[in-house]
Amino acid sequence: MSDRLDDLERRIDELRADVRKAMRARDGATARALRAELRTAERAWDALVSGERPQAAPEQHRLVTVREQVHQGLRLLGASAQPRLIVAVSEAFLGGTIRSNQLTSLRRDEERSFRSAPYSRPYYLCAALTDRLSPARGLLTLSAWPPQRRVVGPLSLRVDFLTCAIAVASHQTGDERAARLLVRMARNIPGATGASSGALGPPDPERVIAAARAELAVHAERDTRDRAELARRAVTQLDDVARLFGAATLSTIKKEYVK
Repeated sequence: MSDRLDDLERRIDELRADVRKAMRARDGATARALRAELRTAERAWDALVSGERPQAAPEQHRLVTVREQVHQGLRLLGASAQPRLIVAVSEAFLGGTIRSNQLTSLRRDEERSFRSAPYSRPYYLCAALTDRLSPARGLLTLSAWPPQRRVVGPLSLRVDFLTCAIAVASHQTGDERAARLLVRMARNIPGATGASSGALGPPDPERVIAAARAELAVHAERDTRDRAELARRAVTQLDDVARLFGAATLSTIKKEYVK
């Protein structure tokens, strides 16, 4: 329990700092989205301290859009993720009904919406940016996150996977789908399954968290440095659209020209 509280407290501190940055930049849309995420994290902290199980939000009991389900999944994970992981998390923890093929055109739809009315929504589902500042193939992220969380350096895919694994382990509720997801993720983290790796049951969530944190400690400093440099380049070199959806590559320009 203490580890989960530590994770939530660190996330709350990060969100408060991000809200202050957004306010200083007079980015009201980002600030509103971050405050909503902060309130969710604070409610989860209160529930964990009091020993209560957080009640599902009312909107989770009615049909919500694919866009909102993806948003909820990414917020739970706390890092850029591939569609199949977002779908699995949505299904296991949020009562989601989305399928991977529904996410194929989602980023393009978000970009069209942003171009037609910039910042009219509290958040956009956008692409993670590579070291070329182009959109990373098959990686979705949230516009409300700071640039450092929306870029991917050489170690970022691994760092984000470990971050997502910690989130999945921290949210275990006894649901069979959540347990299966944890099993799949734990297999890719040294020391996460322990001596029971050959057993049929799911690994201990606390062990998964500890193993993921141990590996994160190895990569964090370099990844933070790489991402800070990429974020600096994105902010200084790209316009508003490209900062969220990536700079056009030569192949993209060629395709547009052929059309």
